[in-house]
Amino acid sequence: MIHFTSLDWYVLLGFMLLLVGVVIASLRGKEKDSADYFLAGRNAGWLVIGSSIFASNIGSEHLVGLSGAGFQSGMAMAHWELQAWIILLLGWIFVPFYWSSKVYTMPEYLERRYSSSSRTFLSFISLVSYVLTKVSVTVYAGGVVLKTVLGIDSIWGIDFFWIAAIGLVVVTGIYTVLGGMKAIMWTSVLQTPVLIIGSLVILVVGLDKVGGFAELQRINGENMHLIRPMSDPSFPWPGVIFGSFIIGFWYWCTDQYIVQRVLSAKGIQAARRGTIFAGYLKMLPVFIFLFPGMIAFALHAQGKIQIDSADQAFAVLVSELLPSGVKGIVIAGLLAALMSSLASLFNSSATLFTIDFYKKFNPSASEEKLLSIGRKATITVVVLGVVWIPIMQLVSDVLYEYLQLVQALIAPGIAVVFLLGVFSKRITATAAMTGLVVGFVLGMLRLLLMIFEKHLPTEGVLNQLVHMNWLYYCTYLFLIILVLVVAVSLFTKPPTDEQIKGLTYHSITAEQRMEIKASIDKWDIINKVILIGMTSATYTVFW
Repeated sequence: MIHFTSLDWYVLLGFMLLLVGVVIASLRGKEKDSADYFLAGRNAGWLVIGSSIFASNIGSEHLVGLSGAGFQSGMAMAHWELQAWIILLLGWIFVPFYWSSKVYTMPEYLERRYSSSSRTFLSFISLVSYVLTKVSVTVYAGGVVLKTVLGIDSIWGIDFFWIAAIGLVVVTGIYTVLGGMKAIMWTSVLQTPVLIIGSLVILVVGLDKVGGFAELQRINGENMHLIRPMSDPSFPWPGVIFGSFIIGFWYWCTDQYIVQRVLSAKGIQAARRGTIFAGYLKMLPVFIFLFPGMIAFALHAQGKIQIDSADQAFAVLVSELLPSGVKGIVIAGLLAALMSSLASLFNSSATLFTIDFYKKFNPSASEEKLLSIGRKATITVVVLGVVWIPIMQLVSDVLYEYLQLVQALIAPGIAVVFLLGVFSKRITATAAMTGLVVGFVLGMLRLLLMIFEKHLPTEGVLNQLVHMNWLYYCTYLFLIILVLVVAVSLFTKPPTDEQIKGLTYHSITAEQRMEIKASIDKWDIINKVILIGMTSATYTVFW
């Protein structure tokens, strides 16, 4: 339990009042239609977009799970946080296709590039992934953290974990349903600095308590390295390099949850600059979330703090290191992360179901009806995610490990279809659909095997599949689908030039090229080079 003083409670209350004020201000511009509700009227600037991307990405699973990962395996999970360069791919390569086509969703883009069936199936996969990962993981992390922070075991005989988790879902859902994308994006601008400031305090105080960076390196030893030998059972370097890229590309460049922030931009330049700003922010998690876990490991080794399990690292650091008042700021940041992730998830779920399912089969539905259906769809996805939590714990009892394990099963098929679709005119609709279906089936097969692992024979193909390193499985699945999609394309009729006009790298129109060129200036290029340099420098230092 973290002991809160009156000052901590005042700080936390002040933050919540600020949040309410921002939501009320955003509600003044009432949503006129679905574009307003789902994409903030396509009028967002780069600051709002970048903040929203970062705040949507960073949830309580980062503060808790990533700190736990730092405590357990050091810098091994940092590859997933050093992906500013992949966010640049979104801004410089994929934004022109997405934004210029005026789509609401990633499945809608697939429909224009391939077929209606590929759009429907990707929407289905995306909603399933939200249930399996984003809802279950975020709600679970929030419940665990609040139970730990408040030190309450149960109320009225009910485990306080469930009361806290569902309570946060309800509170976040209210402002998401009422305010739509505008409320989400503007609250992100408030939440992002609070989250960063709180985490920076832990980093600075923790390093001082350990005895400096050199002492942190000495105690953590080999865990300070990013690149591990091929013999490493969890993070062999070939699997990490290829697996982290596949998962990262899927997440940052094709996932509705993230790309929806870019689609809300008022122009290509604002969208690109939003991704550049998000890239700068994305350089922070390694140092403000992962490093505290390694600090906790060092302090534990020095006997200065006591930690019983890795996922307790964050809560123990807050409890032991921070002065009165600062604890309130940190917990406010944690709640900000949780609510921002949940709010973004709610809106993305509503958008996917409403635009890609309901509107597709009910094209004459009124804007009022679309908003109503979107809100009901969100409630359904959240309920399913909460129900999944007990099953999630059968796959892995380490939160961050579970998240990456499942994303590694979902990402390969989608990544192949988008990559080939954007860079090749030859890939066909049949091939894309085949890749999506096979990728999803093989991914879910592995997930089912993991759930029922105890009931599998001790030898045989199924046993080998479930025990294969998860990063290698992700990489092999990507390669299998890549070959399959190319092969099917060679034996099926290619799309006409008119069908893919403006939807591939080689078929964008002259008007699109001029619009893209006009949106780039020297500062965009300078900042891109700086970001790539920062990522390279981090890899060099911690290689």
